[in-house]
Amino acid sequence: MTIHQILSGKKPEILKSWFDLIAGTYPSDTAVFLTTQKNRFHNPVGHTISEGIEDLFDELVRGIDPDRAAKSLDNIIRIRALQKFSPSQALSFIFLLKTVIRKEIADDVRKHQLFEELMTLESSIDELANISFDIYMKCREKLYELKANEVRNLTSRLLKRVNETGKPATAEENIEDGPLFNSFY
Repeated sequence: MTIHQILSGKKPEILKSWFDLIAGTYPSDTAVFLTTQKNRFHNPVGHTISEGIEDLFDELVRGIDPDRAAKSLDNIIRIRALQKFSPSQALSFIFLLKTVIRKEIADDVRKHQLFEELMTLESSIDELANISFDIYMKCREKLYELKANEVRNLTSRLLKRVNETGKPATAEENIEDGPLFNSFY
């Protein structure tokens, strides 16, 4: 019996536990919503996380291909990069998988003497964390770039208005329609 066979056999339990731990990183009201609302259109964040972690789990079991793993990580990290998480909090969901796996397969690891395989598996999870960090940094750089462009565009519009009318715009005239981060996705 290999650790990958054990993981495959316990996939539903591991994914549920992992998702619940990830949901627990959000405020309590959000966590309840994420775990109870199953409709993908009413809960796109929960759906994206659920779908992403399943892909990551499958990737971990079959052996990590960095390109495939990056695609699976990207949507989850984009969401968490936009939210009010510190970098370590945003990426903590990867390390939560170690906690879940240790809990779910501890008896099997002892019974079948799979300690070395467990260490290899945990190294693979660390590899996912490294890939995640690179993706997170690209997302944050893009956000900062968008914010800087928005400030530059607003300043340009204000200067143009002053040059045209000789007086600055009022606060109400400075408000633009549309979300700031449309081009992030």
